[in-house]
Amino acid sequence: MTTFPADEALSTLPTLSGRAEYEAALQRLHDASRSYYGDGDSVLDDTAYDRLRLAVLAWEGANPAEVAPDSPTGLVADGAAPVGDVEHTARLLSLDNVFDAEGLVAWGASVQRRMGRAPAGGFTVEPKIDGAAVAARYRDGRLVQVITRGDGSHGEDVSHVIGQIDGLPERLAEAVTVEVRGEVAFTQEQFEEANAVRTAHGAPAFVNPRNGTAGTLRAKDRPYRLRMTFWAYGVVELDGVTFLPAGSTHHDALAAVAAAGVQTTAASAAGLRVVPDLAEAQARVDAIAAMRAELPVGIDGVVVKLNDSAEQEEIGFGSRFPYWAIAVKLPAVERQTVLQDVVWEVGRTGVLAPTAILAPVEIDGSTVTRATLHNPADIRRRDLHLGDTVTVYKAGDIIPRVQAAVVHLRPAGATPVPLPEACPRCGGEISTAQERWRCAQGTSCALPALIEYAAGREMLDIDGLGKTYVAALVESGDVRDVADLFTLTIDQLTAASGSSKRAAKLAEQLEAAKARPLSRVFCALGVLGTGRSMSRRIARHFGTMDAIREADAAGMRDVEGIGPEKAPVVVEQIAALAPVIDKLIAAGVNMTEPADPSAGAPGGPLEGKVVVVTGKMTGPLEGLGRSEMNALIEKAGGRAGSGVSARTSILVAAPSANGKPSSKAAKAAELGVEVMTPEAFAELVAEESHREQGTTL
Repeated sequence: MTTFPADEALSTLPTLSGRAEYEAALQRLHDASRSYYGDGDSVLDDTAYDRLRLAVLAWEGANPAEVAPDSPTGLVADGAAPVGDVEHTARLLSLDNVFDAEGLVAWGASVQRRMGRAPAGGFTVEPKIDGAAVAARYRDGRLVQVITRGDGSHGEDVSHVIGQIDGLPERLAEAVTVEVRGEVAFTQEQFEEANAVRTAHGAPAFVNPRNGTAGTLRAKDRPYRLRMTFWAYGVVELDGVTFLPAGSTHHDALAAVAAAGVQTTAASAAGLRVVPDLAEAQARVDAIAAMRAELPVGIDGVVVKLNDSAEQEEIGFGSRFPYWAIAVKLPAVERQTVLQDVVWEVGRTGVLAPTAILAPVEIDGSTVTRATLHNPADIRRRDLHLGDTVTVYKAGDIIPRVQAAVVHLRPAGATPVPLPEACPRCGGEISTAQERWRCAQGTSCALPALIEYAAGREMLDIDGLGKTYVAALVESGDVRDVADLFTLTIDQLTAASGSSKRAAKLAEQLEAAKARPLSRVFCALGVLGTGRSMSRRIARHFGTMDAIREADAAGMRDVEGIGPEKAPVVVEQIAALAPVIDKLIAAGVNMTEPADPSAGAPGGPLEGKVVVVTGKMTGPLEGLGRSEMNALIEKAGGRAGSGVSARTSILVAAPSANGKPSSKAAKAAELGVEVMTPEAFAELVAEESHREQGTTL
């Protein structure tokens, strides 16, 4: 028997060698399809499901006379979507899939063969929202019925969800009669909220947004209601009432739906574009794929359609899908794998951070073996057990995270993830007063890590003060916080380093560190959520440490990038650090920030320009981190930005490993922002790069 583990990848499609293997795979496809289109836990993730289906299709293509009569591959939704008794106004079909640019070209060739000519009306490109398809019927401007896809001919009446779907209003501004078709899904924010509500009611967390959506649409007896969102992708006439003028294109149809007050795919962050040919369609597919990580809702592909309605009618429909549309599937950002272990680390502020150790799985082009688990309360809410099959989500540069356990795949004897009873670093007590557990000793527990962090190149830049010397200074009791570094004597430094000569050099470095800008000193304090860039913004905004200490939460919110949740936390931590700050001042450490260079050094090559950096630098800039690049930008007269916007002047983008543009590069291209390679940018700022690196470019 051939089996298909959940972590298999599309890259090595299994071959079914005989009838027995085919039937076994067919049964597995039936089970997976019922889960995929139903409301239960996913038996397979998207990639494993696609692999299984393609393997069955390949066998059936090679053995057409032996295709099982109950094969789901020729049915809408693989014949597994729950079927109700409500007849659709017109068939509500699935979409056929391709997986790469070659597949899109092949689809274009099939369109041309069916038409006997090349289509003249262009194509539309829009995101394929990863949710559940529904038909929503409006009569005289009132939403009266919502129906699932079902088998394409009949669906289930799920009108009980009316009123809990954003983008699908209960009443329209005008008394129109029409049926809109589209996708219902949880946005990421709604998904997190839905799982919080479910676990609070003692229900298991949803495995993923798609299954959660399917289950929520069908559930009628829950003691709570969950918000979802709708995006229309089509429209049909209802009750013989004309809604669209003759000759309307797909673009026109969605514009009319939007004008009536219903949200469409054109209103999504990815939008809807009309393009003249498939070459531009592929370029748009790549652009949407690049921005995928930043989208508020999950997408599993990009849909390309003929725009002209007459050409759509001419090419027609198959039994499962229209011939005039195709879904270009994107690589999976969600996979299933096994949770093997959970390790706990202590951060520099004393917070205990759990990390999931996973069986290796390929996600979004990289092998993932570790993922974040947030905090102990989150682990218990998600009811995670060692040995569980779990869904893991990763998109773009986002750190992989565990979403939920597939409970019915839990092995016998699996035990809940053990929570620490003592601090994993020092063995001391743990404070469990908040969801994020902390060592009762706070920063004292993580003092060596905090001192090493403070001495780093981007903070106080104390060359030579490495892990060994820091450990000796902490163990001796000579250093109990970062301020103690500046009161160390030669004798204490000699005892820690074992050499009077090394001690003298360290003393020189410590003296030099006293003159560092306030932004570096503030960063060395290790205030949670304020790394190098944020520390620079805080220091420039306030100018002096006194002004920072006087700021309340409202004043801290005036700093770019500090929102209402972070502001009071930063203010509270600064107040708690008062004794350390006082010792720094007494030791003669600088507490002011130089004049803001963000307006640009006069005459610099980047004067008046906003520059954003993405990716790992190459060429002359190889080895420079984000903070060092930001400093280089500012020294050359520019202003370092964090995200691409209409105000961005230049995007410095290192080439990606897969050759596809990053989300920032795609957005830059869309906005007309100049994109430069690290090498070209190095030439532009050669003088400042030379000064930064001490090398000739």
